[in-house]
Amino acid sequence: MIRQIVLDGIESKRFQVEMKPIDQVMLEQRAAMFTKRSIKKQSKLKALYETVRMIDLTTLEGADTPERVRQLCIKAKYPVTDHFRELLSNHDEFLDIPQVAAVCVYPSMVPYAAEYLQDTDIKIASVATGFPAGQLPLDIRLADVKRAVDFGADEIDMVINRGAFLSGRYQEVFDEIIAIKEACGEAHLKVILETGELGTYDKVQFASRLAIHAGADFIKTSTGKVSPAATLPVTLVMLNVIADHYDETGELIGMKPAGGIRTAKQAIHYLCMVNETLGSQWLTPDLFRFGASSLLNDVLKQIYKYYTGRYYYDRAYSMD
Repeated sequence: MIRQIVLDGIESKRFQVEMKPIDQVMLEQRAAMFTKRSIKKQSKLKALYETVRMIDLTTLEGADTPERVRQLCIKAKYPVTDHFRELLSNHDEFLDIPQVAAVCVYPSMVPYAAEYLQDTDIKIASVATGFPAGQLPLDIRLADVKRAVDFGADEIDMVINRGAFLSGRYQEVFDEIIAIKEACGEAHLKVILETGELGTYDKVQFASRLAIHAGADFIKTSTGKVSPAATLPVTLVMLNVIADHYDETGELIGMKPAGGIRTAKQAIHYLCMVNETLGSQWLTPDLFRFGASSLLNDVLKQIYKYYTGRYYYDRAYSMD
């Protein structure tokens, strides 16, 4: 049965959502298939390099300090040491390790990230809007966004008010995203659904469509503070919504799975899924990101092993 929900947005904005209920068994079987793809060695190396370029390095702790942000920015600019690079430079096919896509911090830390990342192409993302709960009054969340942008944020990672969404106040959630998108100005907006709290794939699908229609540049699975965070089935639901939206409008919407992606093997599963669901056009940091700081070290280990046949010792990698 097709469910149709009509929402009235601010300034008489309206959109219609038509969804068929998701077949959970088929979805999960389809997602599991991406863990069984056979990838040639050279293609695997390319995927590892692409993964580095798509990572958003993140520090979102109460103990964050300017020095901690500085260290994270150094890692973003220089993922490996000079010694690591020298060990691999003798290999004829060696390509230098790229910088990551972005550094994500709280609004109060944005000025420090802006200082440390000046003259680089690394984006500064900030989790504004009462992260991670999203329960603050809207005027405070809007002020939080504007402050982060004024400080130098290129991207805003907002979290939806799940209390409103799960209570069926979809209009409220829709209007809030529109207002926050306006407050972003030129900054891109990533809308975090916190899929681990939504409960069903149907709700993830609906929340994804709502966020896109309200103006999201990216949709993002999780804050990383709730379990489960990113999973292949949930991400597949969201990718399918993006694909449908592209077919309907020609508009490219980005995707960011976040939380729980710790190994290069997992990352390659996600890249296979993106490629087969959306196409190679999405295999760029402009349209796909990993919110997974711990992922970077494992990817670097796999790159080193590709060139040398052995793993580099753990202390060679920054633990930040």
